[in-house]
Amino acid sequence: MEKFLSGDEAFAEGIRLACPEVISAYPITPQTIVVEKLSEMVEDGSLDAEFIHVESEHSALSCAMGASAAGVRAFTATSSQGLLYMAECLYYASGGRFPIVMMNANRSTALPWNIYGDQRDSLSQLDSGWIQAYAENAQESLDLALMSYYIAEHKTVSTPFMVNLDGFILTHTYEQVDVPEPEQAKKFLPPYETENKLDLDNPKNMAFSAGPDTNYIFKYKEHAAMFRAIPVIREAEAKFAEIFGRQYTGLTDAYKTEDAEYILITLGSIAGLCREIADTLREKGIKAGVLRIRYMRPFPAEEIAKTVKQAKAVAVLEKDISFGNEGTVFTNVNSALHSAGVTVPAYNFIGGLGGRNISHQNIIEIFEKIQSGTASRVNFIGIEEGENS
Repeated sequence: MEKFLSGDEAFAEGIRLACPEVISAYPITPQTIVVEKLSEMVEDGSLDAEFIHVESEHSALSCAMGASAAGVRAFTATSSQGLLYMAECLYYASGGRFPIVMMNANRSTALPWNIYGDQRDSLSQLDSGWIQAYAENAQESLDLALMSYYIAEHKTVSTPFMVNLDGFILTHTYEQVDVPEPEQAKKFLPPYETENKLDLDNPKNMAFSAGPDTNYIFKYKEHAAMFRAIPVIREAEAKFAEIFGRQYTGLTDAYKTEDAEYILITLGSIAGLCREIADTLREKGIKAGVLRIRYMRPFPAEEIAKTVKQAKAVAVLEKDISFGNEGTVFTNVNSALHSAGVTVPAYNFIGGLGGRNISHQNIIEIFEKIQSGTASRVNFIGIEEGENS
């Protein structure tokens, strides 16, 4: 069924189709609409779930972990300072191998206080052991809501999954979205089954302490499971395409990169504008391409290196800064290129912090600077040239 939905509403529809049994909710802008819609679905009977309004974001994820430990499918959502308040629990969830799905509405972190969107909240938590995906539009948001459970709950993965939507730009923008029928969703996503649960008939130790002799083994298993998610992502997308007719492209989404001399790497909703600029530049004879990172964890190091190895220059555009260094996405991309022996010049462009607009002209200037070689290693969009590092 075609519906006109915001990204938040689309994601809520995807969660409804995934049929979680417990939803632990605490409101925070610009995520609130997701849990509001889910509460309405529980109230009208279109979603059979226990909706628990908790007292904080820390409690929201704690509740979801308790539900997962009891052996049921769980969901929660947050944003910005709420995600940071959850930070302690993020590591408990991944270490406990609880395949919780959480939607994060990307929003700037304080101070200064700001409700608008950048990606510093989720990117600050890359080391927490969660799979991280970044949606571009409302349709992908809905589809990731379904696929995230398939991937997280796979017996070879058993890892929590964070789906990120750009605050306001995606969460509150309305688009035409195809909402699948419940029968299709059930065909795609099997009922939740796990051995990682409290069970009186098969008692086991959960959420335990582990000393130096064994602790690192558990951490290595978390690491290995993240890589095992890669073929499961492909498996989920193939099954999704078979049932719903929409094909996704794994960890990255390449656009006109096969012969591109200048490639812009980015993530999230800004990718659409970047592709439009690439088309404009192609009309002028400039071989431009765009590589969208769909998953920051597991990180697509091999795919990035393979895609850009023939380019003359690469730009990484991100809405994040690791203060005192560079953008976190740029650090990850540079590591991938270095490890693969790819020597293409790479430049970092940081913009959109606190929701500041990244314009059509900004993207053109990025391509112009990497083409001419006049870019600095790290460039802040909208800051005077002499103030760039």
